[in-house]
Amino acid sequence: MTMEELPKVLEVDEKSPESKDLLPSQTASSLCISSRSESVWTTTPRSNWEIYRKPIVIMSVGTAILLFGVVITCLAYLLQMSKKTIDALKMTGPAFLSLGLMTLVCGLVWVPIIKKKHKQRQKSNFFQSLKFFLLNR
Repeated sequence: MTMEELPKVLEVDEKSPESKDLLPSQTASSLCISSRSESVWTTTPRSNWEIYRKPIVIMSVGTAILLFGVVITCLAYLLQMSKKTIDALKMTGPAFLSLGLMTLVCGLVWVPIIKKKHKQRQKSNFFQSLKFFLLNR
């Protein structure tokens, strides 16, 4: 083989069907797209409302259900109604109380978890940039 024939051979190999079957390499951008959770590659800052929206909604719903349970339970003991109505109110009132309290507590516990994850994500971003800086010298 001469030197002039070598590039022609490479061109034929590049057009082979086997080269089309190869998967592209995983780069940072393709890893970022396939990520399930919030990516370390994005740098857009998020507002506090975007971060804490879900726990605030859960706590609000829990508070509303809890207050509804309080009202129903108070009505069962304060109003003079038929025996069946009072029994129904005495059963549903505490059920709403417990459901509302449970939902409220879930929202309250969710806030410190989000704070901890946010701090870990900030540390992770710092160490990712430090690793990128040190390895790409």
